[in-house]
Amino acid sequence: MHDVKVVGIIPARYASSRRPGKPLAQIAGKSMIQRVYEQCSASTLLQSVCVATDDRRIEDAVAAFGGHAVMTRADHPSGTDRVAEAAEQLGADIVVNIQGDQPFIDPSMIDEAVAPLLREGAADVSTLMFPLTHEEDLRNPSVVKVVVTLAGNALYFSRSLIPYPREAVPHTVYEHVGLYVYRKDTLMRLTRLPSTTLEKVESLEQLRWLEHGLRIQVTESAVPDKAFHGFSIDTQEDFERAEQMLRERAG
Repeated sequence: MHDVKVVGIIPARYASSRRPGKPLAQIAGKSMIQRVYEQCSASTLLQSVCVATDDRRIEDAVAAFGGHAVMTRADHPSGTDRVAEAAEQLGADIVVNIQGDQPFIDPSMIDEAVAPLLREGAADVSTLMFPLTHEEDLRNPSVVKVVVTLAGNALYFSRSLIPYPREAVPHTVYEHVGLYVYRKDTLMRLTRLPSTTLEKVESLEQLRWLEHGLRIQVTESAVPDKAFHGFSIDTQEDFERAEQMLRERAG
């Protein structure tokens, strides 16, 4: 399967309820979208990387640092739909949907997520998880948890604590890392699936896929320094924390 074309697509909207223009905000002298793009470009399994945007300012910024961007419609209901439109333009066989708010994503995380779909007969979608190590994250609804089968397929994703520790049985709680890999035909199918109750209740798009019977392979990432490489930016405080993390690691 060496002739399979694997493309990384970073959806990036300018509009954001909490932080308009977030992709262009600076982290230690580089825009967030540039940091994500450069990290992805170091992946060994991606043939190309592209930013899918609906705003000329982001397109211009990507071009300015030598990156590739495609313009997409402004009315997409989700990042998945934006990625699907871009994938149609790019002619990919396997598509990696890379979150534009994870500026320190380790390139090997992308490779970990892509690898299962390079095997014939594997799952419909591939994604990652980390063991949760901070007590405060267990009950933080912005930290999405996942439980999987013995074969590594997702059973459920939730903003609640799962599994609930009713008994004192040793176990690990896993955080879902929002990096998705799909075959192109699966991606196009996902955009046509009607929304579902669980998806609406938890506000988690991946629950729609589970409710419709898709198999989501979840791989535990082996990257070190998960607090850094898995860090997502949502608020102004997160930008300040990101710069602090860079300073700590530079020292």
